[in-house]
Amino acid sequence: MTLGALRRELRQILRLASDETDSAHDLGHADRVWQNARDIAAGERLPPTEVLLAAAYLHDLVTLPKDHPERSRSATLSAEAAGPLLESLGFEPSEIAATRHAIEAHSHSAGIEPLSPEARILRDADRLEALGAIGIARCFAVSGALGRPLFDPDDPFASARAPDDGRSALDHFATKLMRLPEGFLTSTGRGLAERRVATMRLYLNSLAGELGVAEPDW
Repeated sequence: MTLGALRRELRQILRLASDETDSAHDLGHADRVWQNARDIAAGERLPPTEVLLAAAYLHDLVTLPKDHPERSRSATLSAEAAGPLLESLGFEPSEIAATRHAIEAHSHSAGIEPLSPEARILRDADRLEALGAIGIARCFAVSGALGRPLFDPDDPFASARAPDDGRSALDHFATKLMRLPEGFLTSTGRGLAERRVATMRLYLNSLAGELGVAEPDW
């Protein structure tokens, strides 16, 4: 199996589902997750296996909107959809099972513990996409698609209220994004995550300066 074959398959799937695919989960996202996975694997002195490659490209075959009542099942549905595709690409049953596990376990909301190196690497690789400059862009893209404002104009950094990421994009930084590194499963991934959070903090501090308010303490 080649990288090109996986990209062609995913491109076709995304084309057919163009009305349902958001810009934060496109082919570029899969490309970056694979690059993140390779970087993490190298840092952990582990091989970038075909299972890891397939899981990186197929982990978001099904992407339910953030506000969908069954959002937590996206990873499970993606793993189910990946099975027949992997079989058509010549994967052995054991490789299909390993890839499906990595896909199922990459989502924290699914509540499945990552048991294999590929599963742990994929979770970290996908979470890196929520951080840094890319993470900022994706956060605002997803929030905009849901019709949510950039921030609360009266209290942008939730200094006098509890942050609520259903209320604005910026609140998602406080409720989840800035705390993500502590949940990373590999030391390499955690180091990359911390550097990306530092980039996000620079952005937040710059935004505070432009708005004329105090910098956030989260």
